[in-house]
Amino acid sequence: MIIYVYSEEDFEFIEKNKTLNVWPGDIKYIPFSKLDTIEPKQVAHLLVTGCVKEIKPVMQFAYEYGISLGIIPTPEQKELRRTFALPFKIEEIAMLALTPAEKKLDLLFCNGTIVLQEVVIGDAPPLDHFDTVLKGKTFFDRVKLFWLTLRKVKTLKHTQMKIKDAKENAFDISAVGIVGIEYNNATFAAKLLSSKLSANDGKLLLVILAPTSIMQYIGYLFKSLVSYVTPKTVPDSVGYISSSEILVAPQHDLPVRIDSSERAETPVALKVKQEVLALSVGETFWEKQNGKKSTKDSVKIDHLPSDKESAEYLGKAIPLFMHASQEQYTSLFTNLREEGKLNSVYITLLILSTMIATFGLFINSSSVVIGAMLLAPLMQPIVSLSMGVLRQDTTLEINGAKSIFWGVLAVVLTAAAIASFTPIDRLTSEMAGRLSPTILDLFVAIVSGVAAAYVKSNEKILGSLAGVAIAVALVPPLAVAGVGLGWADWHMFNMAFLLFVTNLVGIVLAAALTFVFLGFSPLYVAKKGLLTWLLIVMLVSIPLYSAFSQMKEDVKLQKTLSNLAFTLGEHDIKLTDVRLIHRPELDEIRCEVISSGILNKEEKKVLKETILRSIGKQAEVIATFRYRL
Repeated sequence: MIIYVYSEEDFEFIEKNKTLNVWPGDIKYIPFSKLDTIEPKQVAHLLVTGCVKEIKPVMQFAYEYGISLGIIPTPEQKELRRTFALPFKIEEIAMLALTPAEKKLDLLFCNGTIVLQEVVIGDAPPLDHFDTVLKGKTFFDRVKLFWLTLRKVKTLKHTQMKIKDAKENAFDISAVGIVGIEYNNATFAAKLLSSKLSANDGKLLLVILAPTSIMQYIGYLFKSLVSYVTPKTVPDSVGYISSSEILVAPQHDLPVRIDSSERAETPVALKVKQEVLALSVGETFWEKQNGKKSTKDSVKIDHLPSDKESAEYLGKAIPLFMHASQEQYTSLFTNLREEGKLNSVYITLLILSTMIATFGLFINSSSVVIGAMLLAPLMQPIVSLSMGVLRQDTTLEINGAKSIFWGVLAVVLTAAAIASFTPIDRLTSEMAGRLSPTILDLFVAIVSGVAAAYVKSNEKILGSLAGVAIAVALVPPLAVAGVGLGWADWHMFNMAFLLFVTNLVGIVLAAALTFVFLGFSPLYVAKKGLLTWLLIVMLVSIPLYSAFSQMKEDVKLQKTLSNLAFTLGEHDIKLTDVRLIHRPELDEIRCEVISSGILNKEEKKVLKETILRSIGKQAEVIATFRYRL
């Protein structure tokens, strides 16, 4: 006999569908309230219509007595349809439900209660949401949903949890929420880790949400709710454990929801019974499951916060930026305190690198200058100073500033001494390239400061610090300043030293901001130092922006002159290789003049007037003549 158990609330739905031609003659209709009157031995197959809370006792009955089961959802039960890939037409649903399943499903239990879709411990948006919230949504609707979800971040707090798997492996983590699932049921948790889900492998999947910063959480939310592409890798704020049994014991009580409504208490015991329910499901249900059965448990939680310090810090509120662990903090501070100290090795390396850089400048060799950048240790005390500024650590600040001061003095005096004794006073292109600092150089310094701080905070990539030293070039501009001092060329000294100061302040500010982002200081401690150095950067930016404006004007003038072609008497004239050189008294314009013939004195005078009229200012014109034959 086929027994159809239904909810009294769905009586009209049942009566309406009785007219379908798919029903067999031996079907018996029983309301849910009389479920306990059913004699199991007389039941060949079960059908059920009702809410999730009513369906689960029928599933329990079918599981206990080994009876096959078919679910006939109402039109409103869209998530139930999607979970088990049920058809949309009632005739097709009825035919599927009446057909006993050949394959059996696993059943997930939470504290002894069947879980049809998911268990949520704590709060884990959007992992516990179904992706139907995005169906038919425009981009602007998605952005609105993103902001509404993001507003909840103020209420999210970490809780320490102890988790044990089936093999009694214990894990201590700190998380805001957990989602437990068994099937690929179109929740965000299931979509994110669909490759780990199978309906008959005897394992459940515990998806853990543990953002260490608001910025990290924003990144995951944006990818989930706004982006149209499902993340292919597990976000940094998410971890998972897959096992047949999992016990979750939070440090204090957390709300537990089973299938969005039923409540449970912590600790939570989750257990999977493998292949125990013959449930009629759609063909695509099995297609969505991972076909490879794995006997091994899988765990990926190493990147989640687990130490007591992080748990206490994150338990108050999720910070804007991540929080570095005590181990990271101690390791970095030990290195920076050591590197910030002034010692003979530091000075010796600086003098040697200065000698290499200065000779490289004189012989106009960029490869020699790059070699000097690699040798120079000037970046180390600058990064130490930035951390001192950040943490208001007087010792780090004083040691870093002292090392920078004596290092700068050693470089400038060494380069000045070499320039005084070298019988060459020619300005090479390597020197000239460091005499026109602009706001773009500040941007290079800022990016280099970010890179330097990031590299210093991660021991695995410390080798990259050499590349940062090359990018920002601290010693070469100081060496050029020293050469200017040796030649008594104060314009040269000032401009080259301005480039060094630009690099210094840009690195200090950017490195300090990066250390804040990496969690080495709370923002309220760093605020004073950051504002001070931001003001310094703004002051340095004034001449840099002026130089940048000048550079834009120079490019415009060069473009104007390079396109200048005209006839002078009987000769066709064109200017090429135009360069503008700024002098304290009068700027110079150096160019090549390609002419069809030799110009006389009067024609040269007219050429000069034409050039000056084109640029609209007075300048000394130095031309090299080339003749078109």
